[in-house]
Amino acid sequence: MAANQNARGATHATIPNEKNKDILIGMRDGVSAEFKLVPKKDAVVSVFDSNFLIGDGIWEGLRANNGRVQFAKDHIDRLFQSAKAMLMDLRLSKSQLLDLLHRTIDANNMSNEAHVHIRLVVSRGLKSTPYQNPSVNIGLPLIVIIPEIKATDPSVKQKGLRLITSHIRRGPPDVKDEMWNHISKATDVQACISANVAGVDEALMLDLNGFVKTCNSVNFFIVRNGEVWAPTKNNQMQGITRQKSIEVCRANGIPVQELDFTLTEVYGADEAFCTGTFPSQIHVSEVDGRQIGDGKRGAVTERIQQLYAELVKWDTARSRAEIQAEVEPIKARL
Repeated sequence: MAANQNARGATHATIPNEKNKDILIGMRDGVSAEFKLVPKKDAVVSVFDSNFLIGDGIWEGLRANNGRVQFAKDHIDRLFQSAKAMLMDLRLSKSQLLDLLHRTIDANNMSNEAHVHIRLVVSRGLKSTPYQNPSVNIGLPLIVIIPEIKATDPSVKQKGLRLITSHIRRGPPDVKDEMWNHISKATDVQACISANVAGVDEALMLDLNGFVKTCNSVNFFIVRNGEVWAPTKNNQMQGITRQKSIEVCRANGIPVQELDFTLTEVYGADEAFCTGTFPSQIHVSEVDGRQIGDGKRGAVTERIQQLYAELVKWDTARSRAEIQAEVEPIKARL
């Protein structure tokens, strides 16, 4: 059965921008250790690269506003945590990585742009031969920085998202730890395909016990009786927008808790919304054909959107020096 061509992938729907045709890609070569800014058409990697051969790498999706990387510390900490778990030495500091992000933004004249989205990809690097063992890797990890001007499509936030529940389950950490932002996204892609076939926007995924967990590319919340419910953090990506949404609730008197809940409780929710670095927060209008609340954005979701936007504004109003110091504080001498 062919995928429904009306499926929108609405969580990442954008307003097209012609400037993206001529972007420069930041690339730290793993063999020479040299960082270059390469025209989009010339930004290529070897067929012996670990990401291409076996999907051995990690990535981050980041936002930048007026040259400031949004929640830089959180994103870079998460990347380094995944790298350490996978025994991948990036061979540069957190501060140095942020500097490469800034150099790429500046080279693309994006320092005054408010809607820059960055895909940061790290591969374990070049292999001498096709084989999974890192013992055949040569040099350092490859680092690729892809900046694009991507404003979210406002019509999507007005309409909201339609979800279906996928038969694909989120696995436990002893199979493939969902805390890694790993290149191997086969599980999520399969769930995404099921949403495409059904002609909806995203797939809602359950854990092995049948509890609601996450969507295929964004985190998921519901609101019941004025209280925000977030699925427990196990078996899902540790979303930074997810965590920031929880924090703004706690800081502003909105009841919020992390717990296990079922599809029945989702169907009967007053509101539901999804979170992600690209869309921020976006309300859910229906799940499995059941309308959520009145199908429109609810008051709690709207309030969280406002509070989150204020937090982003504060975070990206700081100087680059302040953000750099937060990413990697100078350790006190003993």
